[in-house]
Amino acid sequence: MTVQHMKWWGWGVEGVAFSHEDKPSLAPFVQKIIDVDLNAAPRPPMDFADLDVPQSRLTAQLRAALTEAVGGDQVIDAALDRVVHAYGKSLRDLLRIRSGDLRRIPDVVVYPADEAEVSAVLDAVVAADAVLIPFGGGSNISGSLEAPADEHRQVVSLDLGRLNQVLAIDEDSGLARIQAGALGPDLEQQLGERGWTLGHFPDSFTYSSLGGWIATRSSGMQSDKYGDIADITRAVRVVQPGRILATRAVPVTSTGPSVREMILGSEGRLGVITEATVQVHRIPGKRVVLGYFFPDWERGVAAMRAIAASDATPSITRISDARESAFSFATRKTSKGVAKLMSSALITVLKLRGWDLERLCLSFIGYEGSAEHVARQRKLVKKIAAEHGGFCVGSGPGELYDQKKFDTPYIRDFILDRGALADVSETSAAWSQLLPLYDQTIERANKAFEQLGVKGWIMCHLSHSYHSGACLYFTFAFKQAEGDPIAQYDVVKTAVQQSFIDAGGTLSHHHAVGTEHARWLADDISQPGVQLLSVLFVGADPGRNLNPGKIIS
Repeated sequence: MTVQHMKWWGWGVEGVAFSHEDKPSLAPFVQKIIDVDLNAAPRPPMDFADLDVPQSRLTAQLRAALTEAVGGDQVIDAALDRVVHAYGKSLRDLLRIRSGDLRRIPDVVVYPADEAEVSAVLDAVVAADAVLIPFGGGSNISGSLEAPADEHRQVVSLDLGRLNQVLAIDEDSGLARIQAGALGPDLEQQLGERGWTLGHFPDSFTYSSLGGWIATRSSGMQSDKYGDIADITRAVRVVQPGRILATRAVPVTSTGPSVREMILGSEGRLGVITEATVQVHRIPGKRVVLGYFFPDWERGVAAMRAIAASDATPSITRISDARESAFSFATRKTSKGVAKLMSSALITVLKLRGWDLERLCLSFIGYEGSAEHVARQRKLVKKIAAEHGGFCVGSGPGELYDQKKFDTPYIRDFILDRGALADVSETSAAWSQLLPLYDQTIERANKAFEQLGVKGWIMCHLSHSYHSGACLYFTFAFKQAEGDPIAQYDVVKTAVQQSFIDAGGTLSHHHAVGTEHARWLADDISQPGVQLLSVLFVGADPGRNLNPGKIIS
């Protein structure tokens, strides 16, 4: 098997992990904010041999049909493969799998080589009245990959990892046909060899696939320039029982409600995405990410709003609140990156300006294009930043951000090994609602920590700016108390998510619905909206064979 997977008990591959040994400020900082000792011995995951893996329910009849579809060596029912495909990588997923709570894992994992084989597998699954769950990179954190715990039918995990090719590039139109199983690094390498980029870089980039991005309406770190995956995706091919749904890669169309939009965010409920035509761009001649300091969160957010309303077109507009900025400074290495900026001379200057360093906010703003374009954009942003009390601190922080931008999940696993529970929740709202939503969410999370009797921490950054609003991305952490960790997690997660809804935000900006956020869906899109989705899902899949229980039950 040539398809590589993440380790069964955490993020990334075996042998790659976060370390705090070269970050002298981090352990004291974490001890202070959540009372967790990073120098304590980690809790190792249980040995895989100690897991009580349920026996596969795969029947000889379905095995034969799947073997005919893809070949016997691509039909795998080994315990490790089935466990790897049982969950995504949310905190809830990791807590379950590390405790041996396997519930309803797939009975078999199938690896098709092309669309025809996907179609044959799906038809075999439907004929057997089994369940099919598409699997890309396994990075999902919303419960989109798990089978319902009470599912009595056979469960087939359809791993698209062999569908990983850039098939063609229309260079006149900047359109690329790419198979849905291509992971971020693979498709960028193939595009880059011909001078192109998709420009889509979510936190999960290393271990997530094009099909997964489309199925969950992903956003990337540079969506200010390139758009979210919904903007990037121009056409899709989707295998449904006995047929292929295909849309055309036209610039715009007036042919009724958008079928392409129906597939975006559908999480496998409407079929298996096998291919997409996506907008690609020539690799820019110049790219730079600069760091900026703002005296406080309110002025930093106002600056991002002003940039979004201006003629400036940066690729990244991101600002961390004071809590996240403090965390970023704590993760620095000695005398490198941000550390150089936090010299005694700079601190003296900031104090002379009247800055309260406890409220300082770190921002990253990126620019791409020709040298002339980048220079013009930097000049526009410099003026806006100055009008809001901010200033540029050079490329050091931006270079560090670029180097570490995919490391966050490793940090979560690292502190989980040492007794801390951490996760993320993100939303989007109009500019006029962002600060009230932020304040309310911080307040409610802190009340949840008090309810649990734990010392907790919640921090936030703004990213993905739009004309009318932006995304707020919250990270929370606390020391696990005695008792059920999932129940403790639910207290905080529920407080944060309910705050989004009560303040007029969406339940998720780019992490989809899955099972994690489904209880808030009617609040987000109204009960008639839920009913409309239900009719759509039943119409496409009357037997509930396609990833049942996701988005709506």
